[in-house]
Amino acid sequence: MAITAKDVKELRELTGAGMMDCKKALTECDGDIKKASEWLREKGIAKAAKKAGRIAAEGASRVAVEGNTAVIFEVNSETDFVAKNEQFVELLAKIEKLLLTNKPATLEEALASTLDGVSLETMIADATATIGEKISFRRFQIVEKTENDAFGAYVHMGGKISALALVSGTTDSDVAKKVAMQVASMNPQYVSREVMPQEAVEAERHIIVENIKNDANLCNKPEKVLNGIINGKLSKALQDICLVDQIFFLDQDQKVGQFLKANNAKAETFVRYEVGEGIEKRQDNFAEEVMSQING
Repeated sequence: MAITAKDVKELRELTGAGMMDCKKALTECDGDIKKASEWLREKGIAKAAKKAGRIAAEGASRVAVEGNTAVIFEVNSETDFVAKNEQFVELLAKIEKLLLTNKPATLEEALASTLDGVSLETMIADATATIGEKISFRRFQIVEKTENDAFGAYVHMGGKISALALVSGTTDSDVAKKVAMQVASMNPQYVSREVMPQEAVEAERHIIVENIKNDANLCNKPEKVLNGIINGKLSKALQDICLVDQIFFLDQDQKVGQFLKANNAKAETFVRYEVGEGIEKRQDNFAEEVMSQING
């Protein structure tokens, strides 16, 4: 029996499952929507879809290096407890392998990519159904290097924070790892002032100026003095957010740029993921949560 787009749409609306899952269910059940719905429930896919509206702000990040390719990614769960679950950890390992093998360019491509014939989208749905919490693949980035460069990878607190650094001029992975550790601990926003967008610099300056206007001890000082104060505060602010200008966490007497220069190295780029950053966490009423579980 031919499966129509109308049938797929109807089953999606009924179960909340994904388009490809609905198409497969209808194919398995000869187009019978009722049987297809039951098939999805049996596979746990409809159950997973029901959890899609929940907020997943916990989880773990990972970073891995394979030859000249590195990947960093984040997978979220609803609770920190589940992030330590054996099934969740196994899922992370599969995702790592899938990303390094397929090297997708976008989130959509990643979700459609397969490992041993199973798509990442299906892996996530299956994990949601079996673990019992909403699991979501949030983001990833793949970075490539040459034979003359080095990757630094660092995972902090079991994956609460992960950092990846690409360093040129050296193949010493230890140097690169120390840069990754700096990124994880000090959270820079840019490699250097040279690559920092001018609008970002002006935004920092604007914040400083507004703070001074609201400071009774500073606002009435002569313009020349104020300009000196503004420039001094701006320089300090940029030092804090630019990697090479930061104080090196392993040696307070030098900056990261000096550490790199001493090793004939240059920081090219970095990526830092902190689990749940930017996700608004919902504060549930416990009684309402219990009732929601009872009511399915």
